[in-house]
Amino acid sequence: MQLAIFTMGGTIDKVYFDDLSDYTVGEAQVRPILDGANVDMEYEILEVTRKDSLYVTDEERKALHDRIVADPRRHVLVTHGTDTMTETAKVLADIPDKVIVLTGAMAPARFAATDAVFNVGCAVGAVQCLPPGVYIAMNGRVFPAGTVRKNREKGRFEPLS
Repeated sequence: MQLAIFTMGGTIDKVYFDDLSDYTVGEAQVRPILDGANVDMEYEILEVTRKDSLYVTDEERKALHDRIVADPRRHVLVTHGTDTMTETAKVLADIPDKVIVLTGAMAPARFAATDAVFNVGCAVGAVQCLPPGVYIAMNGRVFPAGTVRKNREKGRFEPLS
């Protein structure tokens, strides 16, 4: 299996600068996560943007869409900020014949206490097993796009009521 990994930024890639008391989105952390897990599959990491998902534009979502359509690989993983992940999933919903799984993290991958490693692992497993479609893999669950929301109070994704 060949896996295309598109990165959009988000908390998973954030870096905390103590002297500035601020976060910024840094280099994609999916490669160190996969290397740390000794993943042995062919994959390529392709950056689309590097920003908090609250600031991802419609044009950037369209660019992601078009790049996935143009990519010859059937299996696609997208790392993305959690605040607008569901919006991006909607934009990708019309892409046929590909398995697309979006994932991210509630805490930066660089933190000791992070869900990033678990979420990426779940997403890599899911992208290999699911039929074509768009999915969100967060908090140990895999949701078809359009059936999930972020619950900020509980710090997790959950099915729509």
